[in-house]
Amino acid sequence: MRNVELAVSCVAIGQRSKMELLSYVLTAFVFIVSIAYLYIRSRHNFWRDRGFPYARRKTHLLYGHMENNFTTTHASYINQELYRDFKERGEAIGGMSFFIIPGLIVVDPELVKTILVKDFNVFHDRGVFNDAKADPLSAHLFALEGPEWRVLRQKLTPTFTSGRMKQMFGTIQQVAEEFLRYMNDNCHQEIEMKDVLARFTTDVIGTCAFGIECNTLRAPDSEFRKYGNKVFEQDMLLMAKFVFASMFKDLAKRIGVKLTDEGVERFFMQVVRDTVQYREKNNVQRNDFMNLLLQIKNKGKLDDAVGNVGKGEVGMTLNELAAQVFIFFLAGFETSSTTMNFCLYELAKNPDIQERLREEINSAIEANGGEVTYDLVMNIPYLDNVINETLRMYPPVESLTRVPLQDYTVPGTKLVIPKDTLVQIPVYALQHDEEFYPEPEQFIPDRFTPEEVKKRHPYVFLPFGEGPRICIGLRFGVMQAKLGLITLLRNFRFLPSSRTPSKITFDPKSFILSPNTGNYLKVDKIL
Repeated sequence: MRNVELAVSCVAIGQRSKMELLSYVLTAFVFIVSIAYLYIRSRHNFWRDRGFPYARRKTHLLYGHMENNFTTTHASYINQELYRDFKERGEAIGGMSFFIIPGLIVVDPELVKTILVKDFNVFHDRGVFNDAKADPLSAHLFALEGPEWRVLRQKLTPTFTSGRMKQMFGTIQQVAEEFLRYMNDNCHQEIEMKDVLARFTTDVIGTCAFGIECNTLRAPDSEFRKYGNKVFEQDMLLMAKFVFASMFKDLAKRIGVKLTDEGVERFFMQVVRDTVQYREKNNVQRNDFMNLLLQIKNKGKLDDAVGNVGKGEVGMTLNELAAQVFIFFLAGFETSSTTMNFCLYELAKNPDIQERLREEINSAIEANGGEVTYDLVMNIPYLDNVINETLRMYPPVESLTRVPLQDYTVPGTKLVIPKDTLVQIPVYALQHDEEFYPEPEQFIPDRFTPEEVKKRHPYVFLPFGEGPRICIGLRFGVMQAKLGLITLLRNFRFLPSSRTPSKITFDPKSFILSPNTGNYLKVDKIL
């Protein structure tokens, strides 16, 4: 009996211990959750506490003002809503929450100019996480900061002069000729142009950046297309890593956070390694980016450059070279292909504009003795207008980001932007503002005649950014887009099909502005 009582007593004690342990665990859990909740709420109250105007859009506990982003709504629409909110209230700048990161939306074009140009010494960094050690492909020109960015920009700038573009033009022309052959084999039917154009630009960048014939026009399942597409795919895990790395950069570097997919890194590093090894071993010389980058890698400057480059820094490591080739490839194939895609969509919907452009292209080529040259491609005024209007309606990057190196007082106010705060310039919203562009949803290339351009503030058209961090590959991207459009419009007429949407909506899972459906157009050969 005594043993039974002892056993019962032990069970009771054990149960009490378990209950006490459970109570402690629950108390600790509630405490941690409460602290986390209070911390997150304090992040959302960050701007109110500092006297900044704050967005009236509903704030989600975890997503902030980005609720529905990456699921149903592209960031361009959300930032446009925030921009309009602040503008209606007469604010030059306003606070918002990018997930749980306090951010700012710039509304006033004059303040945009101040941030991008006048006070560039304060705002020269984009605030994009990069870690050359753990994530080598992330340490590219777009993401680098401070002195590292300045030195690399100085080294790379000579590779993008008009003279270099002329040297590469013949190489791009060869891809354009293959593109024409492909289109001739597939015209007089409905074609999904989004994918075809992406394959064309993949082949252009593949040959110019890597010296490799990707041949994705004929082999659409190539690894270049596969891994190129993978970079632009977003998911919640990637966004969680991005938010963490943005908030805790030093910690993220200490624990080796990687934003680049392992498969993507493995593929591109191997391609670069093999290409460099083959070229150096066999002394291969080509008119492409890889050839120029190898000169910088081995000598610290281009063969025909005058003086030293990089303030004593010699050359580039293989990883540094790979990161630059990687960003050239990504920026070149995706932004140019989407620009051409949006342009053809609008031209199909506006046949009068399409015919006028075709006539001006043909007249320019005829006046040039029937030759398509670099100078001709870059100097057809109406083609410039059409591409600029496309970039106005569909800027590849919907927002520019900057972070101040120090606390910064907004000119003419007492508002102080804390050091390292995310500042967004909403390009899409500015370029769809009725004050600057009446009927902003209408495709009107004549907005970009010299007379019309003079009437507008210069900082309400920013598809490539502006100031010292303007897109370094601007000239190359425009060149390949123009040559692609000239090749198509000289030979084919584009018409809407039964599957052409009346209005484009953007894919919420894409970092850049990209349609969420294919662009199906009827393509007729011009005889």
